[in-house]
Amino acid sequence: MSFVCFVGNSSSYDLVILAAGMGSRFGGLKQVQPVGPHGELIIEYSIFDALRAGFDRLVLVIRKDIEADFRATIGRRLESRVAVDYVFQELGDVPAAHLAHAATRTKPWGTGHAVLAARAAVKRPFAVINADDFYGAAGYRALAAHFATSSDYALVGYPLRQTLSEHGTVSRGLCAIEGPGRLRSITELTKIEKTADGARYTGTDGVVHRLTGEETVSMNFWGFTPAVFAQLQELFEEFLAARGGDPKAEFYLPTSLSTLNERGAANIALLRSEDAWFGITYREDLPTATVAVRELVAAGRYPAPLWG
Repeated sequence: MSFVCFVGNSSSYDLVILAAGMGSRFGGLKQVQPVGPHGELIIEYSIFDALRAGFDRLVLVIRKDIEADFRATIGRRLESRVAVDYVFQELGDVPAAHLAHAATRTKPWGTGHAVLAARAAVKRPFAVINADDFYGAAGYRALAAHFATSSDYALVGYPLRQTLSEHGTVSRGLCAIEGPGRLRSITELTKIEKTADGARYTGTDGVVHRLTGEETVSMNFWGFTPAVFAQLQELFEEFLAARGGDPKAEFYLPTSLSTLNERGAANIALLRSEDAWFGITYREDLPTATVAVRELVAAGRYPAPLWG
C-alpha cells in the first residue's frame, strides 16, 4: 500500500471524520455523491487539504451496519492515499446504568457521542469534521498552526452567508466571541432561511429574527487534544441522566463544548476561515456543490484529477 505524502510540515495530526449519518433529508448515502470533474467525493477534497496542512492519519466514525458498503464505496478510495482507522458509533456504547435507554432507541446519540467513539483510536491532537461538508484549505492550515503553538481547543468558524442553502432552511451554531479570537458560547439556531439581505429565523418565542450574514457560525470543524474525551464522557453521562429517556434527544458536540467553556473547563480559540464552505443538505444542493468544486479546479486551487 502506498500513501500520498505532502512535505512541508514537521508535525502530524489525526483527522476524525464523522460519517455515521445516512442523510435522511438528502435521501441516501450523500457521502458517495461525486462532485469533482473526475468523480471525486467531497471527503476526498477534505483529506487532500488536510494532508497538505500536516494531518497524516484518518479515523472514520461510521456505523457497523454500513461498514461493508462504506468500505467498498469510500474506504477503498482513501486507503491507498493515507493511513485509515475505522471506529463505530453504536447505540449501546453507553455506561451500564443507561443501557435500558439504548435498548429502546433507534436515533443516533449525536455528534458528541460520535467523537467519543474515537477515544480509543486517537492519542494526539486531532481535527473533527463532517464527511459531507467542504471546508476549504485555509481552515486546516489555521488549525495546524494553532496545534503547533497551543494546547487549547479550537473551532474553525465561517461567515453565516457562506453556509446557507438556496433550497431550504438550515440549522447553525451561532458563535459568541469573548475577547479577540476566543469563543464564549454557541447557540443552536434552527430553520435559518436565506434572504436577499442576509438571513432570518423564527425563535422559540415565535418572533422572526434577522441576521446580517456576517455572523460567525460553527460548521462542526473542531480541533482538540485527547484530553477532550474524558470531558465529553462526563458530559455524556450528565446528558443521559437528564435526557436519556427522550428518544429524540441528541448529545451535540457544539453544545458540549459551549458548556465546557462556560464552566471554565476549556479554553477554545475561534479561528475564522473566509474560504468557501458548502455542504449537501438537500439533493438540490448537489449541482451547486459540483459547480463550486469545478470553479476551484479552474482557478488552480486543486489539480484534476485530484490524486493525479
